[in-house]
Amino acid sequence: MEILELFVVALMPVLETLFIAIVGLFLAVDRVNILCAAARHHLNDLVFYVFFPALLASGLVNSSTEISILSLWFTPVSILLTFIIGSVLGWILVKVTGAPKQLHGLVIGCCAAGNLGNLPVIIIPATCDEKNNPFGDSSTCSMNGMTYVSLSMSIGAVFVWSYVYNIIRAYGNKDDVGIKVNSTISEQKYDKSSEIFSDSSREALLSKSIPCYEVHEAPVELLRGSSEDRTKVTIFKKINVQVNKLVKIVDLTILLRPPTIATIVGLIIGVVTPIHHVLVGDNAPLRVIANSVSLLGEAAITSMTLIMGANLLRGFKRSKLSIWLIIGITMVRFIILPLCGILVIKAAQSFGMVGSDPLYHFVLLLQYAVPPALAIGTITQLFEVGETECSVIMFWNYVVASIAVTLWSTYYMWILS
Repeated sequence: MEILELFVVALMPVLETLFIAIVGLFLAVDRVNILCAAARHHLNDLVFYVFFPALLASGLVNSSTEISILSLWFTPVSILLTFIIGSVLGWILVKVTGAPKQLHGLVIGCCAAGNLGNLPVIIIPATCDEKNNPFGDSSTCSMNGMTYVSLSMSIGAVFVWSYVYNIIRAYGNKDDVGIKVNSTISEQKYDKSSEIFSDSSREALLSKSIPCYEVHEAPVELLRGSSEDRTKVTIFKKINVQVNKLVKIVDLTILLRPPTIATIVGLIIGVVTPIHHVLVGDNAPLRVIANSVSLLGEAAITSMTLIMGANLLRGFKRSKLSIWLIIGITMVRFIILPLCGILVIKAAQSFGMVGSDPLYHFVLLLQYAVPPALAIGTITQLFEVGETECSVIMFWNYVVASIAVTLWSTYYMWILS
């Protein structure tokens, strides 16, 4: 295929996403006020608790029987690499630009977590529907593509709601954690000084009341035993303090959120063949359940895109965010990470880790070229840290994405075709 044809194929899904986002932005304007703050809040709850989990589960449950989910083991590895590389680049960015400490988690999260949800879900089917797409028959392309995208979206949701959630939470509560740790250390120092005082008093008492020959025998053994006990207690206290600090920083209950549960259920149904046959297929006795979940999941794409457009309206607000920080995040997401993605996927191809399907390679490459995950905005709203700054970052990144994602998609299809 010629470059111009590939460019048109890549441009169509991006324009579809941009058009729906513009509709959402228009509905959020004060004069229209259909997607007001309250409406966005309720719609966001529906997406988070119903539509998005249904989309994750249905995508994995309705996976093609010709593709084993276990054979796609490199997908979570690739996503993990995007988070690691992005986190390192984000950490370097906050150090170079001198960003405020409370925004460190936001910047690192934006560099690490890409939009593996609604953008690929729209881009892949729309690309497959184009007559000149390089991935073969439209129906087979769409079915296999949704399998790849659903797994990518599910794993990405787990990473976002575990890693990014906790890193924004940790930096947002950094001062409080520091105060608590310092107070704990002070208490430990006080306890140690009390133990030393009690030991010296015990020795003085023993030297006065016990004969000389007993001081050299029984009390020494007694003191040795108590020293060992105190050492064990001190180690136990240190371990207990470290565990409490870890629990405060990492909220493990977030792993039980609806997207994560839906991912686990979908993977189980997709991997366990007897359950898969009961729920999926024209002759499956419980196919009505899978079909109903699919219908709910179809509402997620449009709803998330409308919310994205409505939230981007906040990006017009003024913020004290440094322009160099915005430029840095944009360069990380649309220049450095896509180049790293090419190196990673090409290396995986040379070692035979990703099979031979070019569509699967395209989905893996797309993971490195998408804008920041929209869930980051929801997380900043939960902790009330950097909400306006997040809107500004999202606005400019999604403006640039309309061009950057199209260009990278064109280049990816060219090197894979």
